[in-house]
Amino acid sequence: MKIVSGRTGSPHVTSQQFRQMLEGIIGQGSYIITSGENLKPELSSNNLLKIRSGMMAHHGCISCVDIGTYDEVTLTNGSQGMKRIDLIVNRYTRNAETEVENCSWKVIQGKPVASNPTVPAYTSGNLQNGDLVDECPAFEVHYDGINVTEVKSLLSVTDGLSRLSSNLVNAKNKLTALSDSINNLGSTKTVKLADKSSSNGVATYTDYVTLPSAGSYVIYCNATMSGTPTSGVSNLGIQVNSVDGTGGFHSVGSCSHNGFAIDLNGFYVLTTKVSNEKIRLRLYQNGGYAETWKNISVYYKKIL
Repeated sequence: MKIVSGRTGSPHVTSQQFRQMLEGIIGQGSYIITSGENLKPELSSNNLLKIRSGMMAHHGCISCVDIGTYDEVTLTNGSQGMKRIDLIVNRYTRNAETEVENCSWKVIQGKPVASNPTVPAYTSGNLQNGDLVDECPAFEVHYDGINVTEVKSLLSVTDGLSRLSSNLVNAKNKLTALSDSINNLGSTKTVKLADKSSSNGVATYTDYVTLPSAGSYVIYCNATMSGTPTSGVSNLGIQVNSVDGTGGFHSVGSCSHNGFAIDLNGFYVLTTKVSNEKIRLRLYQNGGYAETWKNISVYYKKIL
């Protein structure tokens, strides 16, 4: 074991140690670090590509195009009637004798073909194993005839720590909201309403049942009807104004005998896109007879 980030009396920190640390922080792959113009490619002509300012990490090795500047990369002409893909790599080299290291852009020319061109091969090394050459593919240049049709960036741009922190907060908030929604699933809520009598066959409740959040609900009722509907059928239903638009009637149960208790003779599945959706009950008696609904309970259960 040896100290890296401390004074020893002589120079001792190596580029390999520094790359080890950066691999642990940024990652062991290849990335554009958020900086400057993020190495944005800009095609000046079919023979010249500008690479704007930015910084790159490749296997822990950091290289850059200085802020306020750009690099120029010379491109080779395409071939009439042929297609080709060239590869622009960030090429790391180390001199075995002097130990001097360097990074520079290099164009690896692909093979011209009539159709379906392929990306040319490159040298994939490992700096931590001491390889002298390690090439990082950064851009593909696509040719159709003599023209460049696309310059494709191959590396993702990493988020800075502040952005990562913000993303973590947003993720936490979404997980909290999801947890709340999951907790609501499967739990049945009950709302009790006062007795209601119909007049000339129809009665609408002024009492509302409020659904707490957007989603899909199963709604059903229990009630006892008292009265003398000797003809027709007395219905207990749900009216949902904002969802239906017209406040349509959805029967959740019916009764044709005095004192008969209703229990999910029918049920209604409601999907709402808003929170605090209000629903209400309505009575309808086909024969026009007076009756009273008692012991009314509305049950709703969120299913999605």
